[in-house]
Amino acid sequence: MTKEEIKEEYSMADVAARYGLLPNRRGFIRCPFHPGDREASLKLYPKDFHCFACGAHGDIFTFIQMQEEIPFHEAFQALGGTDGEPSFRSRLRRYQAEKRRQKRGREEAKKWEEKRRNAAWISACRACMEESEPLSDLWCYAYNVLQYQLYLHSRLTGIPF
Repeated sequence: MTKEEIKEEYSMADVAARYGLLPNRRGFIRCPFHPGDREASLKLYPKDFHCFACGAHGDIFTFIQMQEEIPFHEAFQALGGTDGEPSFRSRLRRYQAEKRRQKRGREEAKKWEEKRRNAAWISACRACMEESEPLSDLWCYAYNVLQYQLYLHSRLTGIPF
């Protein structure tokens, strides 16, 4: 939705009601933008507002910006606004997020491959130990490699061996 479409859809009273601010019969509410307001001093008009005490005034977007202390773009999106053409900043954020996602994917694939390779070493060492004479040179070598691979596997998976 565009800015004009949003202004046509929402009145100032609708936006104030989102924050629990209901106008009296004359259309006044207590101003949420300055402290110590004993009497209702903020007048809600159909498309805008004005506070006779602190001088705050604006439209529905300004009201949300001041109420939540956010920039216009976030207030626009809070009311259902969508950008027709993405800005450079939004495209840059999307590009950076995609790059981070790809990097995490590569890191996960690398970690998975390392775990797979480690598991293959472990099974090979166990098979070698079963086939060789206990305490022979080959058996001792396979035992040492197995212990190292089990240590690496526990570091990779977080599961102690």
